Amino acid sequence: CKMSFIPVFKGLSAPFEAVVLNRTSGEGRLRARGPIDCERQREFTFIIQAHDCGTGPKGHAKKRSHKAVVHVQVGDVNEFSPVFGQLEYHGSVTEGKVYDSILQVQASDQDCSPQYSQICNYQITSQDTAFAIDRNGNIRNTESLSFDKKSHYKIRVTAFDCGQKRATQDTVVHIHVKPICKPGWQGWSKLVDYEPGMGGKLLFPKMHLETCAGSVSWIRTTVELETSGAGRGCDRQSYSERSLQKLCGASSGSTDLLPAPSGVFNWTATLVTDGGRDSDLTYRFDGRQAAKIPDWVVPQNLTHQFTITTWMKHGPSPGQRAEKETLLCNSDKTEMNRHHYSLYVHNCRLVFLLRTDYTQTDSFRPAEFHWKLEQICDKEWHYYIISVDFPVVTLYVDGVTFDPYLVTDDWPIHSSQIDVQLTVGACWQGGRNGMWAWLFTQYFRGSLSGLTIRPGKIESQKIISCLQSCKEGLDITSPESLGQRIKFHLNPAQSLVVMEGEDLEQMNAALRKVSYINSRQFPTKGARHLRISTAVQCFGEDVCISVPDIEAVVMVMQPSEPRITISGAEHLTIPASDLALGLSLFRDLHIISTVIKSDGQTNTDHRSGAFKEITHNLDYCDIMVLGEELRAGLESLELHHSALSGKHLEYANSSTGMSIYGVDSISHYTEVIRQVRYQSRQAVDSVRTFRLTCSELNGRYISDQYTLQVNILHSEEAIEHVNHVMAPPKYMQIIHPTVIESNSYSSGECIYCFSPVVPAVATAVIVLCIAALLVALLSVYRLNQPENQEHIHKHPLPEKQADCDGSSLSITVNPLEVRQTIYIESQT
Repeated sequence: CKMSFIPVFKGLSAPFEAVVLNRTSGEGRLRARGPIDCERQREFTFIIQAHDCGTGPKGHAKKRSHKAVVHVQVGDVNEFSPVFGQLEYHGSVTEGKVYDSILQVQASDQDCSPQYSQICNYQITSQDTAFAIDRNGNIRNTESLSFDKKSHYKIRVTAFDCGQKRATQDTVVHIHVKPICKPGWQGWSKLVDYEPGMGGKLLFPKMHLETCAGSVSWIRTTVELETSGAGRGCDRQSYSERSLQKLCGASSGSTDLLPAPSGVFNWTATLVTDGGRDSDLTYRFDGRQAAKIPDWVVPQNLTHQFTITTWMKHGPSPGQRAEKETLLCNSDKTEMNRHHYSLYVHNCRLVFLLRTDYTQTDSFRPAEFHWKLEQICDKEWHYYIISVDFPVVTLYVDGVTFDPYLVTDDWPIHSSQIDVQLTVGACWQGGRNGMWAWLFTQYFRGSLSGLTIRPGKIESQKIISCLQSCKEGLDITSPESLGQRIKFHLNPAQSLVVMEGEDLEQMNAALRKVSYINSRQFPTKGARHLRISTAVQCFGEDVCISVPDIEAVVMVMQPSEPRITISGAEHLTIPASDLALGLSLFRDLHIISTVIKSDGQTNTDHRSGAFKEITHNLDYCDIMVLGEELRAGLESLELHHSALSGKHLEYANSSTGMSIYGVDSISHYTEVIRQVRYQSRQAVDSVRTFRLTCSELNGRYISDQYTLQVNILHSEEAIEHVNHVMAPPKYMQIIHPTVIESNSYSSGECIYCFSPVVPAVATAVIVLCIAALLVALLSVYRLNQPENQEHIHKHPLPEKQADCDGSSLSITVNPLEVRQTIYIESQT
């Protein structure tokens, strides 16, 4: 009749029901009353019992069957996707190691059956990665990793259940690469930019020493600045050696044998310069070049005491038996080919030859002095000074004294009337009677700069140090603030700093105070290399850490370039007869310098609208004669020596022009050039043209070319100025572009329009000159009319002036007076 359910556990009911299908056969059906969720309950257990229909119409005396236990298992459906426990995972590795497992990712599935609820596979979806993952979610690296190459990796991972259902959302895994703890300096930059003019710049403001938990008891650190790439070993002053000797206090009289090429000093024009425009002036000799020094340059007053100085860079000579390589040689110009004195290199030995003559002695005397030094052939720049105090010759190399290892004697040479020739880069081989051609021999192979010779010994070690001193170097900011337990040493050249101490933190603080400084106004751009080396000691340990050396670069940026501008009158007019007294060529000369930024734009003062001037020195100015040279004895450029008083200037004169040289201010140069006079004692051509250029840093910065044309009037004679109140210098005319010139001497023309001394009334005078011309023309016209005869008799003219042909007429107007009368004067 029915079936009943008996729960196994009290209080629990099963979501099933039993239905009797056939009472006779007792067939029934067990069915769920509603949906069953496996994820809620995977199986059910209950007891079922059958009941008969009993007896009688009312079913009395019903009987029950035995109890049967029913177990129901719910079948699973793969309805859920795997889900990761974290959206992001983080792990870390040490560079250089390969791990079996870096970290483990985990995903879960809410399905109830093992088939669908278990995660059977994990997969990395990122491409080209150095990692792998196993079935349990363990991630490992497949190759060793480098912190410097890549310090962080980001990969994506997904999961699959055993029914191959994929996770709907991937997880992100971050792998961080840790550097191996290596003892060494950290927090420093490999490249430090240095702007010219900024003073000192700290090189290591954040640097510290990593010891990897090692205990250090003592530290010594050395910072070395290598400047061989800048100029002659470092950034030195680029002025000529002669100018530097004067600046350093050496006695005067030095002769510069390798000056910058110019109109007067032109023997170096054919030599090859070594280095760029922004570096020092150096000359490279390749074994085929030499220069003959003009006779007027060669010092004639050398005695038993004189000094030769030079910068030299030289390498080993090719071949087993190298030839002599001559730096400087004074030999016979013709005939006997004798060497009076010379300086040469032979097999990496420096040799100085000095031959005395019979007028000084008639016995064996020291003649050759030999030095063998590593510096001679190390291909680096070194500063050499040969100080002669015969019979003793002393060599200084970079300020260090060296005595010759060998001195050989020789007989004096016979005196003769043969002229001598001084040469640089080779020795002059004279000829005799056409037996051999005049030629050079013993060519030099290397680089030279600042070769000078002068009477007298070198004065002091202080002057030597000044001549070779660098203008760049290392410095320590506020050395007094260093810890008391820090000791430091800075070498005289400021290229080496040594610090040592016991406290690590104090040492770190001390290194942060090391700075680079370049005191030149226009430093040489380019790289300066730094090397930092460190030695440490540990507390009683057999093994101590080793700190590797580090290298950095100080990059000196391009300085703002000065533009030197020369201005003044472009034309002067003067009668030829007055040139004997001399003409001041550059009375209204002005020299200024403005800054040009590296981007090509000039730095200007926008408030005034004018260029912003800067102050710096000049080292030479050349006045060149364009066209035919000055005639000896008839024409000359003159400068009184009193003009140089109190200034660091000298000058040289020749038929091609005048050179004023020495390191001095722009104002001093301007003052001296204004006093240069041109004299002519005989009639010359109608036009003489001069060109003026100036230099800073031995030709590194050249001014514009200022050209002055002197117009010489041969037929014009003296003119008496009627009004003496405003009379200008006699017969001189400063012609500017706005003034009208005339070469016609017909009646009534304004031939001399004088500019007043006061610039403020220049415009008024020009206007009055033009007005005077018009009035003069009108007056001449009236003089020719009959009604003007009375006026003519009141102002009679000499008979010679009545005919205007072949005479010159001058009309002079006083700009301070306005009158009706025009004074007309003519002188023949």
